[in-house]
Formats: sequence, C-alpha cells, structure tokens
Amino acid sequence: MARQSYDGVVAALPVTIPYQRYSTHAAHGWLGRALGALVRQSGLPKDAVDGVCVSSFTLAPDTAVGLMQHLGMSPRWLDHIPTGGASGVVGLRRAARAVQAGDADVVACIAGDTNHVDSFRNTVSQFSRFAQDGVYPYGAGGPNASFALLTAHYMRAYGATREDFGKLCVAQRENAMRYPHALMKKPLTLDQYLQARVITDPIHLFDCVMPCAGAEGFLVMEERRARDLGLPYARILGTIERHNAWHEDPIQTRGGWTMDVDELYAQAGAAPADIDFMQAYDDYPVINFMQIEDLGLCAKGEAPDYVRRNTFTVDGTLPLNTSGGQLSVGQAGAAGGYLGMVEALRQLSNTAGGTQVAGARIGLVSGFGMINYDRGLCTAAAILGIAK
Repeated sequence: MARQSYDGVVAALPVTIPYQRYSTHAAHGWLGRALGALVRQSGLPKDAVDGVCVSSFTLAPDTAVGLMQHLGMSPRWLDHIPTGGASGVVGLRRAARAVQAGDADVVACIAGDTNHVDSFRNTVSQFSRFAQDGVYPYGAGGPNASFALLTAHYMRAYGATREDFGKLCVAQRENAMRYPHALMKKPLTLDQYLQARVITDPIHLFDCVMPCAGAEGFLVMEERRARDLGLPYARILGTIERHNAWHEDPIQTRGGWTMDVDELYAQAGAAPADIDFMQAYDDYPVINFMQIEDLGLCAKGEAPDYVRRNTFTVDGTLPLNTSGGQLSVGQAGAAGGYLGMVEALRQLSNTAGGTQVAGARIGLVSGFGMINYDRGLCTAAAILGIAK
C-alpha cells in the first residue's frame, strides 16, 4: 500500500525553552513552559489545542495523561512517545495523521526533561531491562561503552579516523557560536578535540553530549489555519519510522532508515542531491556517519570520505546540525530528539536568525533513539519543505 501524502498539513511555530545545565524544576514545568510558549505565540486559546504529543524521560511517575491533569487540559487526542532521539519525527508524523483524520485540529508536540544532579545517572541505570541485565552487572553504566564499541568497529571496518569525527564536532561548534541557546559558548579546535581526555576509548570528551534541562515544541495543523494565524511553517513532504531493524546483525552498522529510505524520497518527490541542510541526531559522531550513509547522501562505508569533502557549517557545503546539535547545544533528555526538528522548522520558515542557511528550500531531519545495551532501536526521518 502506497503511503498517503501529508498535503494540507504543516508543522508550525518552533519554540525552544532555553537550556540550563541543572534545574530544580520537574519535567512538568519545562513541558508546561513549552506549551505556554506555543499558546501565547500562536494567539490560540489553550483549549483550541485539542491534541498533544509528549516525550520525556523524567516525567515519571506521570505519563502524558498525568501531565494533562497538571496543565489543566482535556485533549481529544493524546500520545506519549517514548522513542528518545526519534521522538521529534515520530511525533510529527503521528500528529499529522491525527489532523488529517480529523481526530484533532491543532496538535502541540512537546518534549522536555529536567536535569537534577543525579537525573542522568538515575535515567541510564533504569533505561531498559537489557541494560540492567547485560551492562550494569559489569559496571558499564550508560551508553558511552556501547557507543565506544560501535565507534571502534566502524573505524576498523571503514577507515574512519578521530580526525574525521573531530571535523564534524568542530563544525557543529562553529554553528553553535551563532545559536543563542547553545550551552557550549567557546570555540573548539581540532587539536582541542584530539587532545581531550578519554572517556571510553575511542570515545573522548567532545564525542559525548552534555546532559542538561530544557524543552522544545511545535504545532501541527492544517496549512490554511497556519496561514490565517500568520504562523511560520514548513510543509511535510515525507516521513518514515522503523523500530528494531536488522536485529540479526551481530553489531550495528546500519539503522532502520535503510529499510524505508527509497520510500522516503519517493513520497517527498526529492532526491539526496536536493537536500539543502541536514539535522541529524548526534549523541555521538559515529551516529552522524551512519545517518549520512543510511539516508543516501553517500554509500555505506563512504562517510569518512564524504566528511573530508564537505564543511558542514551554516555557510558551507551540506550544513549539518545548524544550531550546533546536541554535541554543542546540550542534550535535554527527550528534547534532544526535537532539537533538529525545531531548527529545521526555523530554517524553512526563514526565522533561524544567525544560523539561517541562505536559500534553504528542502531539509532532512533524522532521529535515532533508545540505545538498548548494544544498539539503537528507533529510527525515523522526515523531509520538509518551504511553504508554497
């Protein structure tokens, strides 16, 4: 069955609640501030938002239902999306289908997390049963060790070097210097990247995201309504999502994007050469390489050479993570899965300010989430375009 188009449905009004390294507030407060910003800036009454998508790691013991009680809302459509770094794209596509079906008129997609002193430690210690059984008994808590193994294997298999990974990190830091909400405010040189302390070989300090608190959000509605409200928006040209792909692979070298990438471009009526910028989920640089390959910008194993041939800066070739990505903005929990989506919406509505890519018409957003012992389980991607 052919995928239906998203004609007439758009994503509008990207908002960011500025990040903080630590916060004493609950996730509810961060998510509420994102919703409040969407309501105020749209000019809509709160009860006009009749659908909500929620993503958060630190909302427990509440789910999206409990959050609605806290926020005094009674939506007729509600989704709780626990897919981590894939949540932004997954939320977009499910909200768009709800609007198409008439199940909701305006959907607020919000993601946010707090970061107390021990929030991240507590989150990773209870992340999944696989992690509890397969990792923690050996003292390897958190994703660093898992991604170190994936990175080392990728380097052996395809000839990537730390200089290649460093080039992406340095380019993203240069982009972050233009973005007002980035927590990393100092320039990063390749030498600083290479000389940084080891975390889990070959992962060094600047290969890792910094946990923080914050929230992101956007609205999904019919295009005619966004125009009537005078809201900035982008068209949804195509989307895909896939979970637990290639589970038979002994080590992860490809993601679920490869199972649906041809459908993605066919639905969008576009090709990889048409992409003006890319927002990739970047908890570690090797995952950027995987997404560049699996989404067709180059063949499998050719990302190291592709990286050497491009600049990835806002005013360079293939602008990548134009806000700086999580590696330079920070990772506000599940909001990390929204960071690229919100930045893409700004790019395509010409509201990105200092990070604006000149002449951007088509953008690619990629999500990758839920590292479960030895691999990420959730993949998603969207191709977005400017208003006609």
